[in-house]
Amino acid sequence: MKHKDGKPVSHPDKKSRAVPMAIMFVVLCGFSFYLGGIFCNEKDKIAAKDVAKVVSSSKESSIAPLQIKPTAFPECSSDYQDYTPCTDPKRWKKYGNHRLTFMERHCPPVFERKQCLIPPPDGYKPPIKWPKSRDQCWYRNVPYDWINKQKSNQNWLRKEGDKFLFPGGGTMFPRGVGAYVDLMQDLIPEMKDGTIRTAIDTGCGVASWGGDLLDRGILTVSLAPRDNHEAQVQFALERGIPAILGIISTQRLPFPSNAFDMAHCSRCLIPWTEFGGIYLLEVHRILRPGGFWVLSGPPVNYENRWRGWNTTIEEQKSDYEKLQDLLTSMCFKLYDKKDDIAVWQKASDNSCYSKLADADAYPPKCDDSLEPDSAWYTPLRPCVVVPSPKIKKSVMESIPKWPERLHATPERISDIPGGSASVFKHDDSKWKIRAKHYKKLLPALGSDKIRNIMDMNTVYGGFAAAVIDDPLWVMNVVSSYAANTLPVVFDRGLIGTFHDWCEAFSTYPRTYDLLHLDGLFTAESHRCDMKNVLLEMDRILRPTGYAVIRESSYFVDAISAIAKGMRWSCRKENTEYGVEKEKILICQKKLCSVSFIANCFGTWRTAAYRGTSR
Repeated sequence: MKHKDGKPVSHPDKKSRAVPMAIMFVVLCGFSFYLGGIFCNEKDKIAAKDVAKVVSSSKESSIAPLQIKPTAFPECSSDYQDYTPCTDPKRWKKYGNHRLTFMERHCPPVFERKQCLIPPPDGYKPPIKWPKSRDQCWYRNVPYDWINKQKSNQNWLRKEGDKFLFPGGGTMFPRGVGAYVDLMQDLIPEMKDGTIRTAIDTGCGVASWGGDLLDRGILTVSLAPRDNHEAQVQFALERGIPAILGIISTQRLPFPSNAFDMAHCSRCLIPWTEFGGIYLLEVHRILRPGGFWVLSGPPVNYENRWRGWNTTIEEQKSDYEKLQDLLTSMCFKLYDKKDDIAVWQKASDNSCYSKLADADAYPPKCDDSLEPDSAWYTPLRPCVVVPSPKIKKSVMESIPKWPERLHATPERISDIPGGSASVFKHDDSKWKIRAKHYKKLLPALGSDKIRNIMDMNTVYGGFAAAVIDDPLWVMNVVSSYAANTLPVVFDRGLIGTFHDWCEAFSTYPRTYDLLHLDGLFTAESHRCDMKNVLLEMDRILRPTGYAVIRESSYFVDAISAIAKGMRWSCRKENTEYGVEKEKILICQKKLCSVSFIANCFGTWRTAAYRGTSR
């Protein structure tokens, strides 16, 4: 048989036909098995895929911990024992004298930063424990004879043997600070019933006023500029009294608006009525509606005091009248006055401020172009910051009294993105658990071994609230780049400040017993050099002081390596929940003075070569 094209047609035999049929059978069976697998085991296949995704995701998200090669940091020369990088008297000549601008913060550029450890003075000892420290401190820890000689007639302090004693005197309270505050309380009954909780003392001296108020339930930020001789803030912190370096000059103070319940000036020599009253306008900004401003010294009681002020009674009378007129224009009213003390109260509501809408009003009302809480390198402006009409429960008459206000949800939490009463309560509960765990890891916390604490990146002040019953105080620091939670801290009756940790903090060396940070490097390492932050921590931490560093596991080993180079002794601990993604470093700074330096260096070298973190 031929094909239609004429080619012969071949006929395969049975054997050759069997092979393709067998192959076809196998293929069909396999395909049927595959389809059955799809429809009969779909759930198992989906679960398997999900597991594969989780494993893959886990592999992709697991990042190896940051590793840093240990570096040995040398010790700075003894000339730097009281070094304050951003308020360094050696750099004052670079800045102008106008309104004491040179005393403001002027931080050195990166290439001038010191990469060395600030040494303690020769003969340094661990500070005297609180409450004895309020009345005495070791002379060698703050070896400044100038202030002893210049202020001896005012009874600020006196040197006896190897100690400075603080009798509680001052220019305006020759009978002692206790009698001075007693008179103040007679004028301001709100100081006795928990209405007034937070205060600021401008031109604080050695902070005797703030120290006395601690026993009366009032927490004070004592403020004074860096001085080439006096070191007032260092004396205050050595005594265990809250204090910070600062001056009202051309920039706002690093506090939010409507923060303090009371502001105080005792012969602080601030020219309140000059430059359009700009200094008093700043006090007005940071003072809570209904808050009190207390002034003793010129020109108060000028009728009896003018002879000692190298002036005439007519000049002092004129100064007092100018001051009174300025305060009235800012919606202050004279609350009470007796002897050397005068008290004014800021308006509690906004009705008084309506007069500032007049074109001829002076000082005028600030426009809305500058946020009231903007306070980090923000210029002072000659205008009145009018409190927000939304603030009703935060005025003096409405805010809960101390100590109830500590755990009451602050009104201003609603201004924070994501802030709410439930979030606040959760944060409060969380820190109670954390503080309890910290005390297990560090038994010194809560004892008389730790007095001055800084929470380097707080949110709502939860850590400070959790340790409120211990013999300590906490400086709550809110990053100038973070959400503005500092008003909530103040509304709780706690104290704090804005700060940028890419720069040095406004304090002297060796002024804190414990530094606490929670995720600071996770939040700020993209901006700030970790090494510089840790060197700054070493500068402000007292020898034998502690650091509690709560961080992601990614940063812990790197922090430990740098700490080793600073001769800190560190150990790694689990958090209260034992999760792997977060760890706690408990570190202690060693006492490295001239007499201890050989041992300190030797111990560090041994640890460094062993490669341990202890």
